[in-house]
Amino acid sequence: MQNAAANMNTLKQVYALLLVALLSGCTKIAADNAAVLTPTSAGGSLARFTIAGNYLYTVDKEDLNVFDITNAAQPVYKRTVPVGFEIETIYPFGDKLFIGSTSVVHIFSITDPAKPEKLSVALSPSVIRRCDPVVAKDSVAFATLRSNGPCGGIGSILAVYDIKDITAPVQRGQFSVSEPYGLGYSGNVLYVCDRMLGLLVFDISDAYNPQLIQTINDVQPVDVIPYDNTLIVWTSTGMSLYDITDKMAPSLLTAID
Repeated sequence: MQNAAANMNTLKQVYALLLVALLSGCTKIAADNAAVLTPTSAGGSLARFTIAGNYLYTVDKEDLNVFDITNAAQPVYKRTVPVGFEIETIYPFGDKLFIGSTSVVHIFSITDPAKPEKLSVALSPSVIRRCDPVVAKDSVAFATLRSNGPCGGIGSILAVYDIKDITAPVQRGQFSVSEPYGLGYSGNVLYVCDRMLGLLVFDISDAYNPQLIQTINDVQPVDVIPYDNTLIVWTSTGMSLYDITDKMAPSLLTAID
């Protein structure tokens, strides 16, 4: 009975943390952004929907869908914006949306949140076809380009893009990885999920030249959400929580299958 009660308390703590992360007005990058539109949810890099201000944005295989959620109980559909083919992920950054596909990363402005406008696309010359979750930090974007499995292509990498000129992003660096999925950052540390190698911890103080600090290889991570001093890691079997008070040295708090 005591073990069952302890497990229940752990689950309650986890669910409470997730609710805070998903429903509060904070975001996993709030401390690093001077955002025009502050995302009102913290989501992973594999997400297919996000909230910024009073708008909900969702992606399907080809389109970006826009909803006004000023009245959350009665969302109002605004419009559908064509994006491209084989769309996979969406990530908010300031007044921009980064939308990953199997061929490029599409960058949209939401300066007018009801009318997203495509600004540019970012691509990697070294990988023809891949799956590419993406996150952005300051004037840099990071994407994991997975070419194995259903994504096709040759070679999987962590790609680094210069987005100082948001209308003309340029790849400035890359790091070879095995089977990358989601990624997220806290401060100058980037966490990359690699289902073959484990959780990869990179120092991105020199953003265009990420340095692998350590690999946590006792987990098969799929996506991450850095939230304050906690790293929420979705795994192939459930979820793990890590203390990232020392951002470069995640310490396991609990794992739930």
